[in-house]
Amino acid sequence: MFIFVPMPAFSPYPFTSIFTRIANIGVRTGMPFIEARRTRLLNLLALPWLPLMLIFCILNAFQDRHLLSLLNGLNVAGGLTVLWLHHRQRYLSARLLLIVYSIVLYTITALLYRNGAEYFLLNILIVTILVYDNTWLIATLSLITISAFLIIHFTGAEAPGQFTVPVPRIVFNVSCALLFPILALTYFKQVHADYQQEMEAKRQALAALNRDKEKLFSVIAHDIRGPLATLELLLDMFRKGEYNESSMLEASEELYKKVHHLGGSIDNMLRWSMGQMRGIRTAPEHFPPAPLADEVLQMFVPGIDGKSLQVTQDIPGEIYLFADREQVAVILRNLVSNAIKFSHPGGRIYLGASQSPSTVTLTVRDEGTGIAADKMSGLFSFQTIPSYGTGGERGSGLGLLLCLEFTNLNNGQLLVKSTPGEGTVFTVILPAGSAGAPANSDEADDEDF
Repeated sequence: MFIFVPMPAFSPYPFTSIFTRIANIGVRTGMPFIEARRTRLLNLLALPWLPLMLIFCILNAFQDRHLLSLLNGLNVAGGLTVLWLHHRQRYLSARLLLIVYSIVLYTITALLYRNGAEYFLLNILIVTILVYDNTWLIATLSLITISAFLIIHFTGAEAPGQFTVPVPRIVFNVSCALLFPILALTYFKQVHADYQQEMEAKRQALAALNRDKEKLFSVIAHDIRGPLATLELLLDMFRKGEYNESSMLEASEELYKKVHHLGGSIDNMLRWSMGQMRGIRTAPEHFPPAPLADEVLQMFVPGIDGKSLQVTQDIPGEIYLFADREQVAVILRNLVSNAIKFSHPGGRIYLGASQSPSTVTLTVRDEGTGIAADKMSGLFSFQTIPSYGTGGERGSGLGLLLCLEFTNLNNGQLLVKSTPGEGTVFTVILPAGSAGAPANSDEADDEDF
């Protein structure tokens, strides 16, 4: 199959793009926030230092400081190894290598050349504290680093003549070493601010979710309490002989409608709860929606007959979907239930489908009360106020929320168009299937082996 791959857009700042890609080596999606920032910090350390060390390596080689050139080359190799370990997601090895390797190289360089390299040990001390959480590891590495710095600083010996480094080079080294703490602490101060913002955003999202759940449970509790209270009262009156059998039969018909509606509400709540706990898995398969629509309509025969509704099912038998059959059934059940609930007695409901090369469009249309414009924005959320159908049926709004979630899980779209007083049209667009394909996608995969 031919797949079109667009060419990447030309960037007027190629250096910035390369810098960003190197800084993000090893930073992957789903990585803990603080670990991602630590990895990026070590990458940022390598970015400016690698080219400088490479320049010094070449410069010292031309100036016959071959040992110092070798040490610079080893520094470059260490930095590249850290980037490679990050790429392989071996983060702890990269950190330990950077710290221990740098302590050894900077100590040897400072003892031989007195070029200010000991001040980079202070940077290693800061890095150790920033990238590790283990107290004993921090204490051990810090003790080694401080001891190396003190040995270098207080030995007081001058570098031999052949190891002498020009004073401007020493000034440059010390300046870079003193500049690093400012940059590192500024970076992690920004990291802390970003972390606080992320935690605050999550706290607000969690608080909003809790409010939504409280509202949901209050609505469902009301839906459950009503039919149960009616059933309790009815049974008590029948037990006391206040209802004869004919009256009991008449009352039981009304009670059946309420209990049937209650079952749908509880089923929606359970499915939604499973989805919130990531318990729902989508298993797409190739199947025709026409028989499924017949099954759904059969479930609502009492409600359809009770309002004398005219229902037309016009889904061609040759149309196939590639989606989770059970989830599509839930979508159709809720949309048909809403259409019946808000239809006037004697009204009409239409179920249809059309197919394009890659998608199937399912339509559920009614001629009922419609949806007010001010309620459309909160239709697929908990913000909507529970509404009542033309027969007094109460709705929580959870069914539509579930429809949207299942549509998204099946890579589809859910659209709604409504005119108050004239009716509502729900449109579900899902991937098209094939009549000749295996019913289940997993079976298709198994045949390849």
